[in-house]
Amino acid sequence: MPIHSFSRRDFMQASAALTAMAALSPVLPAFAASGLLTRKIPATGEDLPVIGLGTSRTFDISVASEEMNSALEVLKTLLAGGARLIDTAPSYGESQAVTGELLTRANAHKQAFLATKVSATGREAGMRQIEQTFKQLQTERIDLIQVHNLQDTSTQLQTLRELKQQGRIRYVGLTHYVESAHDDLLAALQKDKVDFVQVNYSVGARNAEKRLLPWCADHGVAVLANRTFEAGRLFAKVKGKPLPDWASSELDASSWAQLMLKFVLANRAITTVIPATSNPRYAADNLLAGQGRLPDADLRERIVQLFA
Repeated sequence: MPIHSFSRRDFMQASAALTAMAALSPVLPAFAASGLLTRKIPATGEDLPVIGLGTSRTFDISVASEEMNSALEVLKTLLAGGARLIDTAPSYGESQAVTGELLTRANAHKQAFLATKVSATGREAGMRQIEQTFKQLQTERIDLIQVHNLQDTSTQLQTLRELKQQGRIRYVGLTHYVESAHDDLLAALQKDKVDFVQVNYSVGARNAEKRLLPWCADHGVAVLANRTFEAGRLFAKVKGKPLPDWASSELDASSWAQLMLKFVLANRAITTVIPATSNPRYAADNLLAGQGRLPDADLRERIVQLFA
């Protein structure tokens, strides 16, 4: 379980809306009816909800364990709230197999937008991993496969493009998760046309704003934002501090998590944020960040100062 799964309990803000969502009551269908914000995938114009789900560590559990019950509630909460994108990877332990099993139990493959990765060197190794991925996710088609952390990029992109032509996958992409790799990631994007890029971006880690996100916006590349809570470190910065009144009155935010996610979503280059959680309450809280107002430049600077 990631660090923020423990620390976040100390920082959740009580609100009537969150309480209702946390109870997973009939409020959820009403929430879905009001609609999450969506953004278009530039390559096709397809609408994608701005809130998604990451699975690193949080879904790395045994399929036979009781933890599957909570994970299934997380999945159902996200889908009921209008979210679609679920991001996983072969390198996330059991997370990929768990994701496939949960979707089968929920009969939800058709609802989900499945994103995963390939992290292998060489064409044959890449194909073996990808075929295993189809089996683990229990599907014949995957929406997005990304070359994980630029591993053997050219070889794996060639394979992914072939699979896209065959109709087995719909989109291809690249990923990384540390700021020191942003220049290499941008160079790879400039060399090879892809549909998506996944990159770390948060109120506390803003290097992507300098060159990477503007380039993606200008060149029609959808962006998935990972590490939006910096593995819980951002919650530690505001421990014991009340959420400012203006978060609610000016941004419709009722928790620190929502404020962090709204900061990221205020950058129009971002298509979807993918915070990971194993707690249905936190999944519901994250969904609320996908509704209401987003910060303008002045409010974004005020948010930055809160975490300085």
